[in-house]
Amino acid sequence: MSVPLTIEWRIVTNEEEKRINTKENIFEITFSGYRLFPIDVPIDIMRHEDSDQIGSAIVQKIIFEHNQTICRYQLVSLYSVN
Repeated sequence: MSVPLTIEWRIVTNEEEKRINTKENIFEITFSGYRLFPIDVPIDIMRHEDSDQIGSAIVQKIIFEHNQTICRYQLVSLYSVN
């Protein structure tokens, strides 16, 4: 049985991220399906698919379970808070 997997080069949050650690700017977001992100390198963060980049993040951990991907990342730069 094959498992669909999408390789991503940016994180699109759709404003569904949860802050886990305020001091270190650690966030977590859950996606439906299985998505693979580069780990330990900066990637773009966007609020919506068609919006501008709002910052950069480094993915620290990816968990695949129950047809979902849990992605934990550290926000390393923020371009705009609006």
